[in-house]
Amino acid sequence: MTRATTVRAVLAAAVLLVSVLITLTMSPRLGLDLQGGTRMVLQAQDSDTAKADRESTDRTLEVLRRRIDSLGVTEPVLTRSGEDRIIVELPDVQDPRKAAAVIGKTAQLTFHAVRGVGEPAGDGKGLTLPDEQGRELALGPVALSGAGVKEATASFDAQQGAGWTVSLDFHKDAGRDWTRLTGEAACHPVQDERRRVAIVLDKRVISSPQVSPTVSCGSGLPSGSTQITGSFSADEARELALLIEGGALPVPVEIVEQRTVGPTLGAAAIDASARAALIGAAATALFIIVIYRLFGALAAVALAAYGVISYAALVALGVTLTLPGLAGFVLAIGMAVDANVLVFERAREEYAGRPGKSLRASLAAGFKGAWTAVADSNVTTLIAAGLLFFLGSGPVKGFGVTLAIGVLASMFSALVVARALTEIAAHSRFVADYRGVNGIAIPGRVRTWLTRRDPQPMRSPRRWLTVSAVLVAVAVAGILVRGVNLGVEFTGGRLVEYSTSRPVDVETARTALAGAGFEDAEVTTAGAGDISVRTGELDNDGEHALRAALAAEGGETTKVRDELIGPSLGDELRRNALIALAIAVCVQLAYLAIRFRWTFAVASVGALVHDVIILIGVFAWLGRTVDGIFLAALLTVIGYSVNDSVVVFDRVRELWARARRTPLAEVANRAVLQTVPRTVNTGMGALFILTALAVLGGDSLEDFALALLIGIVVGTYSSVMTAVPAALLLERAGKVPPPTRTRTPRARQRAGRRDPYDNGARV
Repeated sequence: MTRATTVRAVLAAAVLLVSVLITLTMSPRLGLDLQGGTRMVLQAQDSDTAKADRESTDRTLEVLRRRIDSLGVTEPVLTRSGEDRIIVELPDVQDPRKAAAVIGKTAQLTFHAVRGVGEPAGDGKGLTLPDEQGRELALGPVALSGAGVKEATASFDAQQGAGWTVSLDFHKDAGRDWTRLTGEAACHPVQDERRRVAIVLDKRVISSPQVSPTVSCGSGLPSGSTQITGSFSADEARELALLIEGGALPVPVEIVEQRTVGPTLGAAAIDASARAALIGAAATALFIIVIYRLFGALAAVALAAYGVISYAALVALGVTLTLPGLAGFVLAIGMAVDANVLVFERAREEYAGRPGKSLRASLAAGFKGAWTAVADSNVTTLIAAGLLFFLGSGPVKGFGVTLAIGVLASMFSALVVARALTEIAAHSRFVADYRGVNGIAIPGRVRTWLTRRDPQPMRSPRRWLTVSAVLVAVAVAGILVRGVNLGVEFTGGRLVEYSTSRPVDVETARTALAGAGFEDAEVTTAGAGDISVRTGELDNDGEHALRAALAAEGGETTKVRDELIGPSLGDELRRNALIALAIAVCVQLAYLAIRFRWTFAVASVGALVHDVIILIGVFAWLGRTVDGIFLAALLTVIGYSVNDSVVVFDRVRELWARARRTPLAEVANRAVLQTVPRTVNTGMGALFILTALAVLGGDSLEDFALALLIGIVVGTYSSVMTAVPAALLLERAGKVPPPTRTRTPRARQRAGRRDPYDNGARV
């Protein structure tokens, strides 16, 4: 073995050892869509006294943290997002009504003097609110705020028969204000309404007790503590103490997004994804073993190493694994074979192109020749992953992180692990001598068929562009005729999925909901006979009433999934989705223009726009939902489409630089034929995984897998039959000189390469 091979083998072994240790000793961090729970996004609002900026939002977050800690939720997560948003994740919380009530309240607790019954005095100060019995009380201005309360506790007063009460302890200055307020009230007769003190929470009188007759005028109650009475139940007393103890929010907050996932749905998604990963990976491994024999088996070992390395990286970095992220992890297994396929196909070309060339030399040339295509194609996928992370929201961000880690891990497994294994095998005389064993010395059925038939697909580029134009027209017709079924994530509203103990058909559910006042609710069936209900604005109390109406028909009704998106957030997410697509197109165009010719860049971007329109059009014709998960699939398709185009154009650039006087159409035709085996083999690996996800991944991943299946099929077609013909026409119109040769003929001669396209031209 060479020294380089030894270094790669040692590095691969070290990384695998560390990855296995991490896998065995650490557990993944699951997102709420996998472990179950509630996720809320709160939008801070400006108030009369404070502006919703970064500082006030941070203070609001700390108040919310104290409140949620008092709820006893296991490992809650609170983070600020942007300048004025707070993300709250509550694992295992399935009914968000109580949490939302506690979190969302501003808890503006104030203490007022009572000026009498009816309207306040003519000085214009104070306000009028009903007391506990509904009588209107004229209140004076705020004499003391809840910020002066040091501690609030709920207790049951059995001795005096007051029932549940809330005891308040004041800070020093606030205690003096409390003494002054009660001392002024004590100056009025016992039966006078003005002897009362009103305690107001969020503009509602929760208690208005009279000052005890034992308190003399001007002396007031002790400044240390007091009790709030008001016929509270145990739950009401505890909740009031919790709100007061947590403190007043510096600024009001509005729930703009709320997602609840039942634990059974997350567990089912994990099991389904695991089955899809195992079956899809097994099918992919079997396929590459059949195609590349021994080297295919070694690539399958590297594929298993990729799975361990990428999983360990996710765990070690503390990445939250979401449902789309889990799907991305499974998908990356299929796409991880791409680099191996590129290398093996180049090695086959080297071996067949020069009789007598050794297996080791062919393999080394394959790795060297495929490097630029591997690097460029993976960079384009990383660009898509970066856009998902920076412009996506919620679980889509997790998909972006998972995809990026998968790309980096796949490059390591292909260029280090697989290379070390194949180079070690290539040193064996048995492997080198028996052509049917190593998989490199045999050309492959697709390559053999193409060599024998020698088709000329690029002879008529306009024909292929016409076919692409027809496909785009059909897709646009679907968008215009059927319309795009935007999910609540882009339109705002609420989508809730229920599981009932008794089967309920859609019409019965619609009738039941209409009778309960939900005439505008859209009712459809979900997976396994579940009921999906989509409405406009619906608060948590309304959702509870909706569930009760369904329970009357279906018996015990369990909430499986719940998504609430505010209208303003829906507009923002829809706008961000369009921005993400536009940025994806522009960034890919800029990168390709730098790495290739502008004609190749424009043709590649035209092909990816073609793919985007067709994918959206197919979903429009099928009536499938376009939501954030679809956006993740769409950006992944963009990366895949450009990935394929990069491989083709990399070969066009290489061949054209060698034979500058050869017509570009002939060069492009040869490049297409040489890259078709790679395109087919890579596409099959991804299709195995996606088919397994679509069939076995459950309803949660069905649309995601379907979008990627369509996108990969269309992207594979367009990278050859749309991008290359478009580039040919642009080159004819632009008349740009061919690319320069990157290696001199003498250097190529030293490397032992005979160029069949070299017609004597020199640069």
